[in-house]
Amino acid sequence: MEFQEKLLNYISESLITSNETISVAESVTSGLLQLTFSQMPNAGMFYKGGITTYTIDEKVNLLHVNEQEANECDCVSENIADQMSLGVAKLFNTDWSIAVTGYANPIRNSTFRIFSHYSISYKGEIILSKKLELHPKTHSLEAQQYYTEFILGCFKGEINKLLILK
Repeated sequence: MEFQEKLLNYISESLITSNETISVAESVTSGLLQLTFSQMPNAGMFYKGGITTYTIDEKVNLLHVNEQEANECDCVSENIADQMSLGVAKLFNTDWSIAVTGYANPIRNSTFRIFSHYSISYKGEIILSKKLELHPKTHSLEAQQYYTEFILGCFKGEINKLLILK
């Protein structure tokens, strides 16, 4: 995996400078966000940890997503991503959190599309929640890597917005 070193350094420096922490909940990226945060300079100063919840039961039990809603949408929706984001922030007691759920392979449940929903929260509030759709012929690992890089870029943008406001 090749991530832009400047992006990772920027995120690391920003979180350290602001003395803030982050946690991650992921499904479709299956640990790639967690791996990326662990590789950032001085990660132990801001990265509290993450969780990969691949099944509905684990999302419900560990992140407290709404079970009925999760079953209705195969645990893939904007609202589920939001619930995951808020749940992991609470679980790890962090200022920031990122969550992502979706599909890296075109299957029946995804109506044969490849897409994800991701959510970023700050101090208990959702500040960004979006859907990202890829070409249906995208290979699964490429989809996971793209989701990860794209979400990190969005996270940098959210950090920038808050730094301007401070």
